[in-house]
Amino acid sequence: MITISSRPVGRNWSTISFASTLYLCSILDLLLAEVPGRLQAELRLGLQEALVNAAKHGNKLDPGKVVIVRFSYTDDHYWWIISDQGCGFDRPCDCNPDPEAYLPSVESENGRGTCILYKIFDRVIWNAAGTELRLGKQMGSRFRLPLLN
Repeated sequence: MITISSRPVGRNWSTISFASTLYLCSILDLLLAEVPGRLQAELRLGLQEALVNAAKHGNKLDPGKVVIVRFSYTDDHYWWIISDQGCGFDRPCDCNPDPEAYLPSVESENGRGTCILYKIFDRVIWNAAGTELRLGKQMGSRFRLPLLN
């Protein structure tokens, strides 16, 4: 089940919550509805990675647990805050701006998602518990071409 709150929470924030699942197409469509077409594919990839991590690794695909996404467009910035009900994880250091630092070793498949997030979004910030991720994408003066076409 998907729950949508279009009434603003705080500064023009909307909220979507859903039971832990990997069926994310309709959720991604809702989260990207206001994003310009030229950035849709890139941001879809990043948000899908973040939502999969929250449902699969955070909530262990437990249908009794939900993923909550708050999202907003303010001051030329898109923001998504993704929260899960898991026990958290040791998040990477927010101080390393080099996305290559998060590439996994050739023996491991873990870590690709983190690298993708740092490549796509301008802001990638975890809370101290590792259960909430804040993603930001600036649309104004620092505009660049999307990574994906």
